Amino acid sequence: MTNLTQTEWEERLAADKDATILDVRTQAECNLGMQEHARCIDIFDRESFIRTVDRLDKSGNYYVYCRSGNRSSMACSLMEEMGFRHIYNLIGGMMNWHGKVILP
Repeated sequence: MTNLTQTEWEERLAADKDATILDVRTQAECNLGMQEHARCIDIFDRESFIRTVDRLDKSGNYYVYCRSGNRSSMACSLMEEMGFRHIYNLIGGMMNWHGKVILP
């Protein structure tokens, strides 16, 4: 897992044609606004999270965020244990996000 500031996050995403963005907050939190092109997968529903993530391409590039950075850090660690190699965690999560936000 690599921790990224918002600036680093935006720069990497802009240059990454193989990026998948995962929002690991609850559906209720995601409904309040998400980053564009993000997929909401609730880390608190661990069984569903593992089942959903296990279907993803482990060689892809995954950008993971939550509200503050704590849940996304847990999700990244879990994904590493599952064999994912290119995982990026947004430092400060949506609490510190100043970029574009969309409604799902």
